[in-house]
Amino acid sequence: MARYTGPKSKIARKFGEPIFGPDKVLSKKNYAPGQHGNNKRRKTSEYGIMLAEKQKAKYTYGVLERQFRNLFNKAERKNGVTGVILLQLLEGRLDNVVYRLGIAPTRAAARQLVSHRHITVNGHVVNIPSYAVKVGDIVAVRERSKSLEVIEASLAGFNHAKYPWLEWDEAQKAGKFMSIPAREDIPENIKEQLIVELYSKN
Repeated sequence: MARYTGPKSKIARKFGEPIFGPDKVLSKKNYAPGQHGNNKRRKTSEYGIMLAEKQKAKYTYGVLERQFRNLFNKAERKNGVTGVILLQLLEGRLDNVVYRLGIAPTRAAARQLVSHRHITVNGHVVNIPSYAVKVGDIVAVRERSKSLEVIEASLAGFNHAKYPWLEWDEAQKAGKFMSIPAREDIPENIKEQLIVELYSKN
């Protein structure tokens, strides 16, 4: 699957947030990259602000434009607040669920675990990071992969209580997708309404 593989600190500095996880470069240089990155007087247009919010969401969840647009169209067809539904669909991606369960330290690492067939859904190996997890599904580490160092290191001391829509079984190294997360339970700093407004202009 194609995905962004460029310099992550550069993107994090662009948005001023550690969207890929803890970032040493960002902590030292919390301003946009480039010659004029520290120029506080730069103004961004309304369209530019909305576009930046969409880009931030795409980078955060590791989704490319076509996938993102398809998810938006799917959210638009559902009853409810489109922006919130969009975030809920992103949260329901298998790679994101693996990340939220603490099985992987980052979404990029979660995508790799899924792609390399280390993850099962309801007992069956699923190697598609974009697979949509449904309420009641059991996402688990494949039996022969449970001793992988990256998984053990990621799970060590992980606080599973911080995501109330997920239930973790330590003995089985498996998590249950209990419910669709409410907007207030999704910790990402994304202004989803700006994304809706951006697509409504196109």
